[in-house]
Amino acid sequence: MTDRFTDRTILITGAGSGLGRASAVRLASEGAKLSLVDVSEEGLAATADAVREAAADAEVLTITADVSSDDETQSYVDETVAKFGRIDGFFNNAGIEGRQNLTENFTAAEFDRVVSINLRGVFLGLEKVLKVMREQGGGSVVNTASVGGIRGVGNQSGYAAAKHGVVGLTRNSAVEYGEFGVRVNAVAPGAIWTPMVENSMKQLDPDNPRQAAEQFIQANPTKRYGEAPEIAAVVAFLLADDSSYVNAAVIPIDGGQSAKY
Repeated sequence: MTDRFTDRTILITGAGSGLGRASAVRLASEGAKLSLVDVSEEGLAATADAVREAAADAEVLTITADVSSDDETQSYVDETVAKFGRIDGFFNNAGIEGRQNLTENFTAAEFDRVVSINLRGVFLGLEKVLKVMREQGGGSVVNTASVGGIRGVGNQSGYAAAKHGVVGLTRNSAVEYGEFGVRVNAVAPGAIWTPMVENSMKQLDPDNPRQAAEQFIQANPTKRYGEAPEIAAVVAFLLADDSSYVNAAVIPIDGGQSAKY
């Protein structure tokens, strides 16, 4: 590993599991100071332990917060700046899948629940963090979109609407803030084996989720699921100076599956 993030502070939402945890471990191994945000205190503690296994001397701040709350978002940003003085990178990652259902059966309540976290939460993070980055003279943001944000996936009205919205927010903010030395990009993961995807397979086949998972992945050119560290590697690249002229990009990380449709 390199030391690309030595003396840099990276803020990660949805850090309690999955892509957030894998990215925290990757970034800490490259020297980052971390501010980790999640609604699950237990998940944050497990991530902090994983980070310290990877980098024993890592500086880690954990903050329990609901990203859909304006006040709690402001608090996690303020706590991060109070602790570390700045925010050099922001992995704006927190999200949920929601129930799978045809649009006519999805319900407005479930739609609002998914959009409040997956889209409102991303907007609130951008609203607060971009101000900090503009005032400090630079920074890099990576939003978590999805292949469900660049094409239809079916049975996920709330998720698809929110992730398409994340793509729009990414491009819009990138256009606005490029002149201030702030880059805004997004990753669009496909079938990555995380707790969220595992739960999705349970919804498809409660009695045999592993069989459903194997059938689902056969449509992928690689015939396998991606792993969270594979996403973390791209996130680290986008947060680092290595990608200094990459702005407004939405990068699919899906083994090529989205190219088939």
